[in-house]
Amino acid sequence: MYKLVQPPLLFESSRAGRGTAVLPPCDVPDRPLDELIPADQQRLTPPPLPELGELDVVRHYTNLSTLNMSIDSNFYPLGSCTMKYNPKRNERLAALPGLLAQHPYQDESTLQGLLAILYDLQEILAEIAGLDAVSLQPAAGAQGELTALLVAARYFREKGDSRSQVLIPDSAHGTNPASAHLSGFDAVTIKSDGRGLVDLEDFKAKLSDQTAVFMMTNPNTAGLFDPQVREIADLLHARGGLLYLDGANMNAILGVVRPGDMGVDLMHYNPHKTFSGPHGGGGPGAGPIAVRDRLAPFLPAPIVARKAGGEYYLDHDRPHSIGRVRSFFGNTGVLFRAYCYIRSQGPQGLKRIAQHAVLNANYLKALVDDVYPVPYDGPCMHEFVASARTFAKDKGVRAMDIAKRLIDYNVHAPTIYFPLIVSEALMIEPTETESRETLESFAEILLAIAAEDPETLHRAPHTTPISRPDEVKAAKQPVLSWQG
Repeated sequence: MYKLVQPPLLFESSRAGRGTAVLPPCDVPDRPLDELIPADQQRLTPPPLPELGELDVVRHYTNLSTLNMSIDSNFYPLGSCTMKYNPKRNERLAALPGLLAQHPYQDESTLQGLLAILYDLQEILAEIAGLDAVSLQPAAGAQGELTALLVAARYFREKGDSRSQVLIPDSAHGTNPASAHLSGFDAVTIKSDGRGLVDLEDFKAKLSDQTAVFMMTNPNTAGLFDPQVREIADLLHARGGLLYLDGANMNAILGVVRPGDMGVDLMHYNPHKTFSGPHGGGGPGAGPIAVRDRLAPFLPAPIVARKAGGEYYLDHDRPHSIGRVRSFFGNTGVLFRAYCYIRSQGPQGLKRIAQHAVLNANYLKALVDDVYPVPYDGPCMHEFVASARTFAKDKGVRAMDIAKRLIDYNVHAPTIYFPLIVSEALMIEPTETESRETLESFAEILLAIAAEDPETLHRAPHTTPISRPDEVKAAKQPVLSWQG
């Protein structure tokens, strides 16, 4: 292993008078500067920008990019986030001029091709979910959760049914209680049992006429499918409540089981997790929701509809709608990529995705669970949660130390310390797109790390320009500008 050298900042590489910009003659009328720019808004000195040749700038940013981990260059077993390969064909298709150059203010008559695609995507997502209607408008999975709960809240208000509570498992994603609170509900925690599943007795004890929604992730965040889902749905429906599915883990059940057939009433998708859209980086996202027909009138407006003559349009005439949840219609670029991915796979291809994701996770789990024990018995789904608790107890080595050490092996760390129901959690998801050789190599790395001395792990990573920054201080006191 070798240690990467911290590249100098552009300001540090700057040399006075160096540059490649050749500016044309000034075409601003020859008038006094004060007539063009108010005196109090004029700089007294030029801005202190770095001065470099163009090739120096290109090399600087290219070299910086090689320090980044990505799906294209590294194994990325980030549990719960499903960091699988993003097909490049989808990027090329999304860049076609007929799609890339469209504008949301165009007349609908000029958008028929795109609207046809979005209409088909609504129908496809409804079929995969086993539900009746879809909104493509939410901008992310978390906003999809919020939107679905706002739909549920409007549904109960229209019925004159005042309900105040949303039940949420203690293994849920942190966005679940946040969405419940923002929707005007009180979040009530449901415990997990010794198997890592919903504690059915605790659920029954807290289920009441005040229960509006039970938010369930299935498979859950421990990577386990909860076979109690049908019983939970029946108990909930008998009290007039709705079953919501957090669709973060749909990659495990595509084409195998439909949420609607399990009793789910509403759910959201994460296209970047399930349908291989670009993931992370703070870029645009999408979080479509699917609902049963009785909830359809309350979906955000507009939705894509089709007239009897075949013309597509945006339907704004929805008097019971909760209204918009974002500007314009939605992030059509991400949605189009999801459409391309689904169409390229077909029904059997989607099923194979789930089967291979489950196979890969169980194979990897079998390779490492003698050293990194998994607290819940039996097969996992698309991911599993191992524990570093033994290392912490015997050697003082924590999950964070293992995660940092993986960087030295050019592997991105798995999710750690989540779900909270597992001590020293290592949440590992290999996805279906990784080869057997990659999984075996990763297992060998994990086993090698387990045999290393604690001091080596406490000081890892050893190959990066910066090893262990003060992450709390970095979050509270970020340095966002260069200080010369």
